[in-house]
Amino acid sequence: MIEYVIAQNPDTRILQKASNALKEGQLVCLPTDTNWVLVCDPFHKIGVEKLYQMRKADAEKHFSLLCDAVSRASHLARISTEVFRLIKNKIPGHYTFIFEAEKTITKHLKASKKDHEIGIRFPPNRLVQELIRVHDNALLSSNVTLEMLGISDDSIEIYGYLIEESIGHQLAMILDPSDYEFAGPSTIVSFINGEPEVLREGAGEF
Repeated sequence: MIEYVIAQNPDTRILQKASNALKEGQLVCLPTDTNWVLVCDPFHKIGVEKLYQMRKADAEKHFSLLCDAVSRASHLARISTEVFRLIKNKIPGHYTFIFEAEKTITKHLKASKKDHEIGIRFPPNRLVQELIRVHDNALLSSNVTLEMLGISDDSIEIYGYLIEESIGHQLAMILDPSDYEFAGPSTIVSFINGEPEVLREGAGEF
């Protein structure tokens, strides 16, 4: 089911419906700053399993957590004062930061349990931020791919109606702001060894 929302002022009632679905272990789809993504509640076992099934991914593959603020991320990852000073002017932004994972999340995500790492994003778009705020929790996310939609033509752009036609029956809701723009892949920066290491150059300058 597609729910059309205003990108900069999404209806709280619709976001609450999405949050309720996430709490029941269902999946929600929406655009971030980099791509359309599927999200689930990282602490709901069924939701996490569904997300991995949709991507046909091994449970040890890392997906990113979406957060609205460092204060929320700090419950999930070890973010030192020095690291915070380095990233505070970069967030929200087009980055994926890799940190050492806290036990609060390693207990729920097999990939993090294995290597004690977690990737966290702070997307700059209002829709994602407001959904996280209403849900009052981080969201585990994975990109929607053309392969997932059964589309072999790489030139096709993904729109909400294509997602609805292909996998809508497997989702609780698609949040479609209609007006959105993707910046491209995020820049990946690892802080596992203390100092920042750029693993992938992307839309964010670091």
